[in-house]
Amino acid sequence: MAPIFTGAFINGLINWLLQQWSAFSADFYLNFIKEDRWKYLVRGLGITLEVAFFAAIIGIILGALFAIIRTTADKSDKKGFLLRCVNWMVKLYITVVRGTPVVVQLLIINFVIFSSVLIDAAIVAIIAFGLNSAAYVAEVFRSGIMSIDEGQFEAGRSLGFGYWDTMKYIIMPQAIKNVLPALANEFITLLKETSVSGYIGLMDLTKAGDIIRSRTFAPFLPLIAVALIYLIMVVALSSGVTKLERRLRNGSR
Repeated sequence: MAPIFTGAFINGLINWLLQQWSAFSADFYLNFIKEDRWKYLVRGLGITLEVAFFAAIIGIILGALFAIIRTTADKSDKKGFLLRCVNWMVKLYITVVRGTPVVVQLLIINFVIFSSVLIDAAIVAIIAFGLNSAAYVAEVFRSGIMSIDEGQFEAGRSLGFGYWDTMKYIIMPQAIKNVLPALANEFITLLKETSVSGYIGLMDLTKAGDIIRSRTFAPFLPLIAVALIYLIMVVALSSGVTKLERRLRNGSR
């Protein structure tokens, strides 16, 4: 039987691999090295992380506030008029935000709400994604608060705490511990959602890859690079969430 891998076959394979490597090297140089185009990705990554970080802070603060309002209204036997109105507005807000695409919310905030105001696109993105995240974080916190046994509220009252002190010192610390993994997963989703920031002219990571593509007319490498960067960040965050869940489980034993 004649050998499958003859000298001619091996030489042809080597030549083909060299051609592919040469083409890849040329594309890599064109997309990232020439004119320092890699700096677009670095700058876009920084903007993406900045928007995601500050939007997450807004989401945590507003989400916790909304969750407390919702749970207070749910647990209160006698709801005052003000509490009913505020709870209704919070429920409406959460319904509207969760029921509409984040890119539409981003466009409305930029081209409608701030249409006559000179404001940096990054600030607009932070506000838009922060308000969007708050609706989801509110439900996460609400589930955590509702999971706390009613006896914890009674324990707070027996210690002389009012409702808000009980919520602040007893309920919320336990609720945060219970929902930390879900909260971290929400921030992973928020990080990926910021990829639509380019709709308002913000040069985030995705927009940076698109700029490179528009200048080199070679879409494969810049878009793959953007996807890989997002993948690395998500895998790193997911790994952190897994370690956090393991630590919380060990700490609760």
